[in-house]
Amino acid sequence: MTSSALAVSGLAKAFGGFRAVDGVSFEVAAGEMVALIGPNGAGKTTTFNIINGQVAADCGRVLLDGRDVTGLSPARLWRAGIGRTFQVSATFASMTAVENVAVALMSLDGRLARLSGGLQRHRAAAADLLEAVGLAQAAGRLASTLAYGDLKRLELAMALASRPRLLLMDEPTAGMATAERQLLMRLATRLAGERGMSVLFTEHDMDVVFGHAHRVLVMNRGRIIADGSPEAIRRNSLVREVYLGTE
Repeated sequence: MTSSALAVSGLAKAFGGFRAVDGVSFEVAAGEMVALIGPNGAGKTTTFNIINGQVAADCGRVLLDGRDVTGLSPARLWRAGIGRTFQVSATFASMTAVENVAVALMSLDGRLARLSGGLQRHRAAAADLLEAVGLAQAAGRLASTLAYGDLKRLELAMALASRPRLLLMDEPTAGMATAERQLLMRLATRLAGERGMSVLFTEHDMDVVFGHAHRVLVMNRGRIIADGSPEAIRRNSLVREVYLGTE
């Protein structure tokens, strides 16, 4: 891990008088799994939304593989190599699993208007992505009929459609049972390694964080207050005071 897939510097965002993000700077190395944690209201989601282009920063820069992508739209960032999954799965309930992934593939060439033909053209590639996340057997099922854990894997397959260099995962295991959480994160870790993909994820389950992150960033009141290995973060007295608590 010798180069930075993502580098953010001096990010700031205020909503009225509230500084949600206040001078945030960090890097994610190529192939690295980084967790971004902190109490509610710490600024994690706003930071994610700035990186993903959904919120405009008041100042600061976002670099992807050394290219300045600050302020680009989510669609342009998607095509540039930033994928994202959401806390609440964003899938098309009335479409089959393979159609959901095909739509994600179609969005790369801007041909969503030609929906019918595009679905057929991308079906094989969509089926390959479903196989990669262990959903090949569910290709023909409507998304509305899938179990919650399978919906999370479907969303992951959709996020992989752009062959992302960086995958943002916002609370990926929210609402899942313990066993499902570990399965999903093991899958994400394996795919990241196979595809040379960096992952930045937020998460409240500390077993997931400490079990899968190479490095952990901790935010509080809009600022990064700690950055280190999972073990170093466990021992950090400030992090324990503001977030982890004491045992």
